[in-house]
Amino acid sequence: MSSNSNTSGGFLETKFRLKENGTDVRTEIVAGLTTFMTMAYIIALNPNLLTGFGAEGMNLWNGVFMATCIASAIGMFVMAFAANKPFALAPGMGLNSFFAVVVANVVAMTGMTYVESYQAALIIILIEGIVFIVLSIFNVREQIVEAIPLGVRMGIAPAIGLMLMNIGLGSNAGIYSENGGPFYAMRDFFGALTAGTAKTAMGSGYGPMVLTVITMFVGLFAIVVLAKKGVKGAVLLGMLIASVVYWVGDLAFLGQNPFASLATANWLPPFADMASTTLFKFNFAGFAQIGWFTVTTLVITFCMIDMFDTIGTLVGTASRANMLDKDGKMPQMKEALLADAVGTVAGACTGTSTVTTFVESASGVEAGGRTGLTAFTTGILFLACMFIAPIAAIIPAAATSSALIYVGILMMSGLQNVDFSKMEQIVPVALMLIAMPISGSIGHAIGIGLITYTVIEVFTGKAKDVSVVTYVISLLFLLKFFLVA
Repeated sequence: MSSNSNTSGGFLETKFRLKENGTDVRTEIVAGLTTFMTMAYIIALNPNLLTGFGAEGMNLWNGVFMATCIASAIGMFVMAFAANKPFALAPGMGLNSFFAVVVANVVAMTGMTYVESYQAALIIILIEGIVFIVLSIFNVREQIVEAIPLGVRMGIAPAIGLMLMNIGLGSNAGIYSENGGPFYAMRDFFGALTAGTAKTAMGSGYGPMVLTVITMFVGLFAIVVLAKKGVKGAVLLGMLIASVVYWVGDLAFLGQNPFASLATANWLPPFADMASTTLFKFNFAGFAQIGWFTVTTLVITFCMIDMFDTIGTLVGTASRANMLDKDGKMPQMKEALLADAVGTVAGACTGTSTVTTFVESASGVEAGGRTGLTAFTTGILFLACMFIAPIAAIIPAAATSSALIYVGILMMSGLQNVDFSKMEQIVPVALMLIAMPISGSIGHAIGIGLITYTVIEVFTGKAKDVSVVTYVISLLFLLKFFLVA
């Protein structure tokens, strides 16, 4: 047994260069599990969004569920073995909602069924993925990363931090009741003038809201205390503590059994449903009805949003993990960008929207993840969810909020790298700080930052200091915001 363990450790050391990156197998696996727990919500939420919460039939829902697990895992395996980076991938939030709107528009334009329109729209995702693979191979995407001014790059991490805090305190744990919803902690609980106002507004949702708030702050403080004491896996342990608090509260005070769904859960992966609805089910005849101009516009839109979401996540998270060199560049950036391109093609072939690097990867990085073994672990867990999805489903959203808030706070420290004495740095960064959490889009916030930087440089006599690529990107974002959006 010892011999096998040594052999396994030797293989992992050779493959992922653990010592060189200041980590070990245990730390990487814990980091991968931490990342998984903070982003496991996407496994059920993605098919919910793409199929109207099952309104389009459970066959399609099951197909998208399987595609989410498989495409995410493929993207993470490429990230692990090609780039050796700890970043996780999955169908991107925002991009999946946009894709659902596109499918609905295709239904209205062509008169096809939702499933037929879905299968036609998947070809748009396939084209996007292929374009990204080509751009990645020829280093075009890497050149775009390098064209982002250093000051703007340094502001990406703290802006992502604010977005994570906003997700954790705002939109991650929504409560529904007979009075409607979703009701959110920061807007509807802390935002209420009095506790009575909140209770009246939320109705029966007030009890779950109180439990949610208690859970997220118990989890947050547990993580902070454990991290301050130097306990490894503090984020994961804090999430587990928060989960127990929520489960106990659910049973003792709300009279609900949080494990009830396990008794009737289906533990067998619905391979047949995926094969009949989404697996290589490209509707080329329906695709031809969409029109080339519309298709071209949609491909460009998907590409721009995905490209800068991925770039922002990679640069911001790598900055927090000290993976950037003195010029603000990340080694193996090309391979890391290739991972989301391959994941997107895999997503189109299996049946889901654009796969992108997830901002929740920051939780695994904070747990000590520094190599591809973290991404590989998360990928394995995504595949396992085809069999154990019911277990992932009982992790309370409030527990993941604790981790997101904590990681968001830590990422705010990146502001110390911004030169506050330079207007061309602080103004774009300040706008990104507010735009990212409000818009919910990393890419759009970077676009606003680049446009601002370019305008300031041009009108202060430093137009020659702006690269041609930066001008082009700023122009494309202007067109995106005012003509395409």
